Amino acid sequence: MGLNRRQLLQSSLGVGAVLLVAACSDGAEAPGPARRGGTLRVGALGTSARIERDPHANLSNDSDFLITSLVYDALTVPGADPNVAPRLATRWEPDADRRRWSFTLADGATFHDGTPVTSEDVVWSLRRLRTVGGASKMPVAVEEITTDGPNRVLLAVPEPNTQLPLLLRLMTFTVKKETADFTKAVGTGPFRLESYQGGNARLVRNDQWHGTPPLLDAIEVTMFESVTALGNAVLGGQIDLASNVGAIAGRAAERRGDLAVIRRANDTMVGVAMRTSDGPFADVRVRTALRLGVDRKALVNQVHSGYGTVANDILGTGDPVYDTSIAQRTRDVDRAKSLLRDANFDTGRSYPLVTKAEAPGEVESAKVIATQLAEIGVRLGVVPQEPNAFYDQTWLKAPLYTVSWGTNDSTLFFASKLMTNGSNRNETDFKEAGFDAATVKALGAHTDSEYIAASRDLQRIQYDRGGYLVWGMADGIDIATTRVRDLPTLGGFARVQLERAWLAE
Repeated sequence: MGLNRRQLLQSSLGVGAVLLVAACSDGAEAPGPARRGGTLRVGALGTSARIERDPHANLSNDSDFLITSLVYDALTVPGADPNVAPRLATRWEPDADRRRWSFTLADGATFHDGTPVTSEDVVWSLRRLRTVGGASKMPVAVEEITTDGPNRVLLAVPEPNTQLPLLLRLMTFTVKKETADFTKAVGTGPFRLESYQGGNARLVRNDQWHGTPPLLDAIEVTMFESVTALGNAVLGGQIDLASNVGAIAGRAAERRGDLAVIRRANDTMVGVAMRTSDGPFADVRVRTALRLGVDRKALVNQVHSGYGTVANDILGTGDPVYDTSIAQRTRDVDRAKSLLRDANFDTGRSYPLVTKAEAPGEVESAKVIATQLAEIGVRLGVVPQEPNAFYDQTWLKAPLYTVSWGTNDSTLFFASKLMTNGSNRNETDFKEAGFDAATVKALGAHTDSEYIAASRDLQRIQYDRGGYLVWGMADGIDIATTRVRDLPTLGGFARVQLERAWLAE
């Protein structure tokens, strides 16, 4: 995967759109009959070649990201509705123009060595994140990250942006000012690093955490280099929780009375990008025909083993303001053929559908789509590529290719990052003045009603004329022993928020 796209993926963590909130609650559910104590054994995917200890670097291993998210605090984390919850920042408020945002830090926040957290530590960390990760990880210029007293940080952006708190989720990890060695992992998070070896770590409860202290005594993280090994470990009782293990292991676990399958809805989108500016799919009638030619339910069942839901050609299905009033597209072979005839589409030739083995089921989805679209007269030749070659040769250039995204961000996030005329990641080369205008309006909205109206305008345009075929959403699948309680259920990287988990007797 290309570095810039990976960093953009890591900026899209959690659920929905940021409404205009001045203060937020923690969004954590009451633990109920929770029990204190015990060690949770967690397995997560990773490879030795990609191990990374620096919290501001590109954390491509799930295992590294899990450890980092428990040891360090970001300013904000994913929530449900609203979709941004506080962590190191307890509240935030914009100025009237939505260009300057003030973030207030948690009272009593300390590092694991007992040192108080100051705004200078946060500013230094954010500036370092901007330097190490670039704009895709920290969307504020270095010089626009400043302190405003001992417990407030100011972030300024050149254009109005209602999405800034969303863009800071589970990325803006705070370290002590001037930190150069991250092997000791002195963070502010709910767990402290006790030991680390070869990608595996033991974390112990931080009783001085500024939030509600965790119930678990410890979390042990073991890195697995394949989904098969991860699934076998939880099925064999070697670990208590397999994080993001996938549908095959999920089906096996369903037959076991000692295991539970946790389905995190709207976790991943695997779809198709159709180039809209030129080439064989530039005519909106052709794009609509392809959307009508697929059998969405069959795709969900075949590609995701039924662990998912059909989608409606709009990115951002986890958004609290996702427009469910737009009619769900269903298969209509006759209408699709009619549209192709009206557009004088050449059904006598074959068109390449480029894909890559990046998201689970992505290559398989291309093959199923090719089979389905043959029934409307569109012949597709599936062309698998290695991910690196795909991002060098195909992404942003080819007429037709598969794409995959975490789907828990706002519709506005995807609109501004992937579909506006000025975006450098415009996967479908979509260019429409009305869409760009609605994006600007939503980014600068002063009221919730104004934001929702602009967001729904974006969704309608994307549904009617956009370049994405979004046929379904895959659930995230975690497997746990029945002793493990209160695991995260939000999609995307919210799965790393294990601070409220506990073990029953």
